[in-house]
Amino acid sequence: MTDAFPRIAPVGLSGIAISFADTLSEPANRAALAFRAAIDSAGWDGVEESSTSLTSAFLRFDPLHLTHDDLTKRLTSLITAQDWYAAPLPTGRRHFRIPCVFGTDLAPQFSEAAQAAGLTEAEALHSLTAARPRVLTIGFAPGQPYTGQLGPEWDIPRLKTLTPSVPQGALVVAIRQLIIFSNATPTGWRHIGQTAFRCFRPEAPDPFALRPGDELSFTAITPEELHNIRNAQTTNGGARIEAIA
Repeated sequence: MTDAFPRIAPVGLSGIAISFADTLSEPANRAALAFRAAIDSAGWDGVEESSTSLTSAFLRFDPLHLTHDDLTKRLTSLITAQDWYAAPLPTGRRHFRIPCVFGTDLAPQFSEAAQAAGLTEAEALHSLTAARPRVLTIGFAPGQPYTGQLGPEWDIPRLKTLTPSVPQGALVVAIRQLIIFSNATPTGWRHIGQTAFRCFRPEAPDPFALRPGDELSFTAITPEELHNIRNAQTTNGGARIEAIA
């Protein structure tokens, strides 16, 4: 806890944000996830929805049943109850082991990204497949995960110009984070890997495959193996899922 954070601020007539930092760090993201889980567990009457960003939790509430002042008092009391920056992560998290082609013509900016990180291609592949980034938040597109943080060598900037389109399942990197794209889209992040994983499944009872707090790891495969996974039409794009907590 600092003089400036955690910070509670109204968002319109029916929203309130609890910010734990103004820049991303593991403790700030941990605090946001743990704090949201505590609010959800409390089941406060009048709170209708919760979500998290990289470093904040957001609540939407019914102003006919709960005022900003009343909710702020409850939140202030909860904030002071413990050190949220060191709080345990929420239960129900999962580890997704996702097959991924790195480089080749399927992910043509892998070599460029490795060079930007000061690594050989072999070193970059080892770094990325050894990492186990957390789903920090879901955003930008339905079900799309921002994951991290990678080591400081991966604090590489976005491209100066947009790549016109990367496909669904593309793995991209920038600023120590990895994203798997939910749909084909332009991006300034470098396209380093290609998966068959579908982050957004509108036909499923739970359309978002991933939740904040989940963890990912990537297994290197060949383009031929990816082709076989796609042909098999598996629900999880060949991913194996294990419970964490």
